[in-house]
Amino acid sequence: MIRRLFGLLALALMGAPAAATAQQAQDCPRGTLDARYCDRDGDLVADTPTDPRQQVDPPVLIFAYTPVEDPAVYRAVWQEFLDHLARTTGKRVQFFAVQSNAAQIEAMRAGRLHVAGFNTGSTPLAVNCAGFVPITMMASRTGEYGYTMDIIVQADGPIQRMEDLRGRLVAFTAQTSNSGFKAPSALLERQFGLVADRDFRAAFSGRHDNSIIGVANRDYDAAAIANSVLTRMVARNAVDPARLRTIYRSEPFPTTAYGHAHNLAPALAANVRRAFETFNWEGTALLREFEKNVPPAQSFMPITYRQHWNVVRQIDEAMNVRYTCR
Repeated sequence: MIRRLFGLLALALMGAPAAATAQQAQDCPRGTLDARYCDRDGDLVADTPTDPRQQVDPPVLIFAYTPVEDPAVYRAVWQEFLDHLARTTGKRVQFFAVQSNAAQIEAMRAGRLHVAGFNTGSTPLAVNCAGFVPITMMASRTGEYGYTMDIIVQADGPIQRMEDLRGRLVAFTAQTSNSGFKAPSALLERQFGLVADRDFRAAFSGRHDNSIIGVANRDYDAAAIANSVLTRMVARNAVDPARLRTIYRSEPFPTTAYGHAHNLAPALAANVRRAFETFNWEGTALLREFEKNVPPAQSFMPITYRQHWNVVRQIDEAMNVRYTCR
C-alpha cells in the first residue's frame, strides 16, 4: 500500500503543468533529474538555463515554507526574514501557505514558486522533478543540525518495543516525508520485519502535529514523527508530553532545505543566497520559534544536496523510490 501511494503521488506530479520558461529536453548530462533539466557540473541539482530567455526575474518573489502545523503561525514567524529577502533582492515578497508537499512541488515545477523550504523527505523529489536548488538549512550557532525520527506511543499503553507494533494502527504523515514515512517504512521492514498491511495497519495523518495529537488522543496506536515538531508543540503547550512515550529514535537527519528555483536569473539567485547568509536572527520571531529545536536552530548554514542529503537518497534507494515525473 505504501509504495502504491507514493506511486500515486508521482503520477499526480507527472500531470503537473509545465512552466512556460521550462528548459526543453536536450541532450545533456542529468543523472536522475527530469528530462527538462541539465546537470553538467555533476552536483545532482539542475543547472541554471544557459538561454537567458529561459531564466526568470519576476517582480514578486513567492516564498513557501514546508506544510507543517499552522500556516498562520509561520506566516508571522517568517515575516522578518521575508522583509530582509525583499530588501536584499529589491523584490516584493509574498508568503504562500501550501497545504501539502505535492502542491508545493507542483507549484515550483509550474513556475509559481521561487524560494522555498522543502522538508527533508520531499527535497529529493523537489530537486529532481521541480528543479529545486537547496542552498541552506537551519543550524545552531556552533553548526549543529538535524532531527531524529521517533516512533511514539501512548505513555500508559501496552506497546513497549517495536515488535509490539504488530497488528496495531501506525500513523505516517505524507508519502514524501522522510521522518514521517520513508525512514520508518524502511526501518520497520528491514530491521524488524514489519510490513504495512501485512503486519500492521497504516494510516496517513497529513502532518506531524496531526500524528502526535492522534497518538495522544488514542486515534492511532503509534506514529512516526520528527522529534523537532514534538519539541515545538510541547513548548507551546499544544500537547502534554506525559501522554507520550518514545520506543525508537533514529540517528539525526538533515532538516528542511531552503533554496530557490533553478531558473532564477543568476544575479537574483545570488541575492537570494545572500539574503540567507546575511539574515540577523537576533531578536526575531524566527529565532524564538526555532531555537526550541534540539539542537536549537539559530542561523542558516550553507549546504550541498550531494553531501547533506546522501543519507536520504540512500533510504529512497532502499525503498526503490524513483524520481520520475513529466
